[in-house]
Amino acid sequence: MKRPILSVKGCLSGTVAVLMLMAFAPISATAAQRGATALFEDREIVGFSQVLRRNSGPDVTKTAPENPVAPVPEVQKEEADELRKKLIEEQSTTPPKEGEAGWSSATKNQDTETTIEDPYLNVRPGGFLLSGRETLTGERVGRGINDPERRRPGNGAFVLEAEPDIDPASIAMPPPRAAGPDDFLPVPDRWRLVDTLGIIKENPLDPYNQNTLKGDKPIWDGACFPFLEPILGKSETDCFLILLGISDTVFEPRSFPTPTGVQTTNRAGTDNLFGQPEQFIFNQNLIHGFSLVNGDTAFRPQDIEFRYTGVANINYADTQERRVLRADPGSGKNRLAQHYGVLELFADYHAANISDRYDFYSIRAGIQPFSSDFRGFVFQDSQLGARFFGNWDNNLWQYNLAWFRRLEKDTNSGLNDVFKEPRQDDVFIANVYRQDFPVLGLTSQGTFIWNRNREGNERFFDDNGFLARPSSFGSQRGRDYDAFYLGYNVDGRIGRINLTGSAYYLFGSDDNIFTEESANISAFFAAAEVSIDNDWQRYRLSALYSSGDNDPYDGTQGGFDAIFENPQFAGGDTSYWIRQQIPLIGAGGGGLSSRNAVIPSLRSSKEHGQSSFVNPGIILIGAGADFDLAPEFRLSFNANYMWFDNTSSLEALRLQGDIDREIGFDISTAAIWRPFQHQNVVFRLSAAALIPGKGFRDIYGAEDGRDFYYSVLANLVLTY
Repeated sequence: MKRPILSVKGCLSGTVAVLMLMAFAPISATAAQRGATALFEDREIVGFSQVLRRNSGPDVTKTAPENPVAPVPEVQKEEADELRKKLIEEQSTTPPKEGEAGWSSATKNQDTETTIEDPYLNVRPGGFLLSGRETLTGERVGRGINDPERRRPGNGAFVLEAEPDIDPASIAMPPPRAAGPDDFLPVPDRWRLVDTLGIIKENPLDPYNQNTLKGDKPIWDGACFPFLEPILGKSETDCFLILLGISDTVFEPRSFPTPTGVQTTNRAGTDNLFGQPEQFIFNQNLIHGFSLVNGDTAFRPQDIEFRYTGVANINYADTQERRVLRADPGSGKNRLAQHYGVLELFADYHAANISDRYDFYSIRAGIQPFSSDFRGFVFQDSQLGARFFGNWDNNLWQYNLAWFRRLEKDTNSGLNDVFKEPRQDDVFIANVYRQDFPVLGLTSQGTFIWNRNREGNERFFDDNGFLARPSSFGSQRGRDYDAFYLGYNVDGRIGRINLTGSAYYLFGSDDNIFTEESANISAFFAAAEVSIDNDWQRYRLSALYSSGDNDPYDGTQGGFDAIFENPQFAGGDTSYWIRQQIPLIGAGGGGLSSRNAVIPSLRSSKEHGQSSFVNPGIILIGAGADFDLAPEFRLSFNANYMWFDNTSSLEALRLQGDIDREIGFDISTAAIWRPFQHQNVVFRLSAAALIPGKGFRDIYGAEDGRDFYYSVLANLVLTY
């Protein structure tokens, strides 16, 4: 028969009876728990996780009596040890299953409630001991034998370890202190640590992974330029070397309207104004250079940098008519040329940091690249100059103050020619950028540019013998001019919409090429491109307006022209109209448009010529799409429709009336393949076609009879 279980209500009959019963009678685990809760309301006495709870009774910690019972006297230690050993033996014995010998209903109900006579052991149903909690006597007990953290493998006997006694009156451990500089072992730098551990083994021929020759590790300690330390002070950073090597190879078959005549053709009996339009160009650039940098590379702006980049060029051109490549018709129909140019030769000094976020200002002097706006509409070139630049307010603002003296260029390669005297053509630029303005995600730029040209008294012939300055249009007299550009540019995104936009107002003074009188300049330019990304697809819409001059004989020149444009817009150099130079036949040997330009400026040459503010202007609308079919492969399409803004200047130059405004359609496609998914090896193949409109046919004659002109570009770029 089951022995009676003491309840909490029985404790209220008298203090003495409660003390005796709790000392010698069997105690229910539930009753002991309630009594302990009453005695120690401010302690976690019997809190169990949901995993250990076997019953669904009420929370005893919330139903404890208001008046706690007095603590019971301590029982003999020897008796408690005896009971503890007895419990361990019972726990280690597997109970008989139902139907076996020794099974009874008491065994069946064993998991419901367990009673023991040891007041030191607080036991829940299932035989779990309460570890680290206080029993009814106030003594602490160890973990239960069923605790997974204390169970030993196998079925051997478990020895219960007594936990150390803790004096509640002892002094608490002090709280952990913050780590200080004495807790760390100083390491000279991260590069020596990597070398010591042997984590990375460098390959000097591998530009993609860690490489000392690519600036991933300093080449020596201290200053790159010790002779500057008396002026700049002792360097606190190391010296890095960054080598550069690029092979840029281009194969380009193309066609465009080609003039012919007695001097330009070998075909007897030819009386057509147009010859064979097919041509082939090969161009090879070997770009090489190095940078010496004092600083922590990517961790903060460099302290000082010296950079040199040179280009060895060889180019070959083959045509089907004479006097296309050179002014002398006896020089033949093909040309092989070479040139060595300098792209970069500058020193950059990090003058100061103005905040703890590395806001700074720096000075750079020498031949250096610069772009006046996001897409290169007005001035994008590498020229000789000086530049003061920096940022502030946690890089929300950036600014540039720059001056450039333009260098002459090699005619056939388009590279700087440092062995010739610089031009009398100065460019002054001041601009400021503001991130997240006017809305989050957009960067705005305000810019002011002054182009001061004083080449009115020069006569300059290019490397092929053609007159480049002054232009052969109009009076063929030299000009001095001042052109001022006020512009606003924006780039970024609004939600899912990517946006790039530019707007310029051009004003100044010039000499009219038709009347030889002073004239004012007043012209406009605007361009915008919006696109949206859909996973691996991007769809683009483009629009551009460049104003044209409406009367070449008045005192106002309304044709917008850039200083040295290189537009990354509406298909960029994939587009036929932007990439190819189209000669203006019957107007003195100049060009309708220049290579890598969108504005039909009527210049004699983009590299050598002066800006022309008497031109027809252009309006362009286009659409395109980019498809990233794989991480290493992209396919692009673009289509533009173009027409002149005003044809008055064309009619005056060609002495021809009623030239229509339609230029035609420009359709192009391009494929880019990066076999290793990075920029070290890039192959591009593109094709473009110009389908002439009525205005284009009015200029180049209906007798040409061609449905389209084409351009194919195969380009391989290898980068170290």
